[in-house]
Amino acid sequence: MDGQLQNALEKWMSKPEEDQKLNYQNVIQHFIATLEMTIKNVNSVQIYSGNQLFYSANFNRADIDYENFEQDEWYKKTVQRKGAIVIFGTHTPFHKMNSTEKVISIARVINKTGGKQPLGVMLVDIRLDSLSEILNLSENTKRNFVITDQTGAIIYASNNLDISKPLQMDRQVFSKVLNEQSGSFNTTFAAHSSYLNFVTSPYSGWKVIQYMDEKEMTKDSALLSTIILALAVGSIGMAVLFMIIMRSRVTEPIIFLKRQVEKVGMGNFDVDLGSTRRDEFGVLYQGLRKMVEELQNYIERSSRAIVQQKVARLGALKSQINPHFLANTLESVQMKAILSGDREIAEMVGTLGQLFRIHTQMSKDIIPLHQELEHIRLYVKVQQMRFGDKIQYVENLAPDTESLQVVHFSLQPLIENAIIHGLERQVGAGLLEVSSTLSENLLLITIRDNGTGVSHEQLLNLQQRISNHSDVDMDSHIGLINVNERIRLYFGEQYGIYIHSELGEGTTITIRLPALPYRL
Repeated sequence: MDGQLQNALEKWMSKPEEDQKLNYQNVIQHFIATLEMTIKNVNSVQIYSGNQLFYSANFNRADIDYENFEQDEWYKKTVQRKGAIVIFGTHTPFHKMNSTEKVISIARVINKTGGKQPLGVMLVDIRLDSLSEILNLSENTKRNFVITDQTGAIIYASNNLDISKPLQMDRQVFSKVLNEQSGSFNTTFAAHSSYLNFVTSPYSGWKVIQYMDEKEMTKDSALLSTIILALAVGSIGMAVLFMIIMRSRVTEPIIFLKRQVEKVGMGNFDVDLGSTRRDEFGVLYQGLRKMVEELQNYIERSSRAIVQQKVARLGALKSQINPHFLANTLESVQMKAILSGDREIAEMVGTLGQLFRIHTQMSKDIIPLHQELEHIRLYVKVQQMRFGDKIQYVENLAPDTESLQVVHFSLQPLIENAIIHGLERQVGAGLLEVSSTLSENLLLITIRDNGTGVSHEQLLNLQQRISNHSDVDMDSHIGLINVNERIRLYFGEQYGIYIHSELGEGTTITIRLPALPYRL
């Protein structure tokens, strides 16, 4: 069954708004029109859903009376079969008033996709004269045909038999026709001594009876087998049509989706998931396409982060030159400076020793903010000893932020960048401020200087390098890109560093992190 039809019927029954209601009605009418054009000799297609009847475009609305259709015997019988096909013999259209045409009807319940909840009933009326076309009877043939249902009621007769009455023949012969699958008899039928053949359709259970005068029975002996084959092909053709519709709507999309998933499983992300489908498969295609894109981005991001982490470690090794040895050596130099009475040199060497000691003792990638600030204060103190009063350092920290998580060694490269590229180049004293705030589950750390700043073009170039993962000044220190990438690797793509600068006004770098408490 068409998934779009089932979806439209389900939405229709949920009583949507008028504009949506028209869209679902168009989908149902399109299905009816398609079925009428696809299956030959269809008189009409009707779909009953709730208290609504959807019908063929060739119906005259004034001729239709479908009130209380749920009480009709054909409707009750179809509902009782719960989705199985029900065939009704010759009759006038059930809800077409003043009609004299004869039709055969096929009905079934339309269930919800993947379940047994009924959404409606579909009724297909087939013109009675289409049986003549299937049997391919000429006007002057001597062979006559009768088609009956399982009870012997006449569905179709090629002569003038009264189809409103049961089949009239010898009681014993009639019993064999009803109870056996096929056979042949010499009997009196329709007031003539006739040779009678019959066969039962395995699909519908109908009986196809051929009878002819004994004088004519030898003329076209091969016709019966041809008719049986044609009728069987016609019955099978209708079943195949339903199978083709189901395959195109359900089976083929599942096979296609399976192949694409297998390609992704083998590491091939070049999959074709473009689809204009609006049913459940369209949702699946869209979800899988998004998942593949996110997986591919994650792999690329992780690969870059691993490479940059190795580069950062190499840079750290190059710059540290055995920090344990340097820390111990600086302590020795400090003691000699104290013994020599040079307090200023002793303080500077002692601060450098503490800086190296902190760096060697911290092995974790995630630390609380207050530990990262200890590192920064020592680093700034060394720079103040170097530049004197040229650098003023201020902290403005919001309560409860110093216990939140930050990436280790993420502030020092930014402080170093502010001093070298901002404050060192300007004339006069410079201000370096570190502040922290909380905003909607976010920890915002701001590093602000009043140095030389950069031009608008230089700022755009720097932002583009960070966005495109291009390294910035990696030869002299761990770059801004490394800090940004490590933050995104640990916390996600929505976090990182953001830069604002104006020439002659200074630079502001904001670190955006999730407000997560640090736990040992």
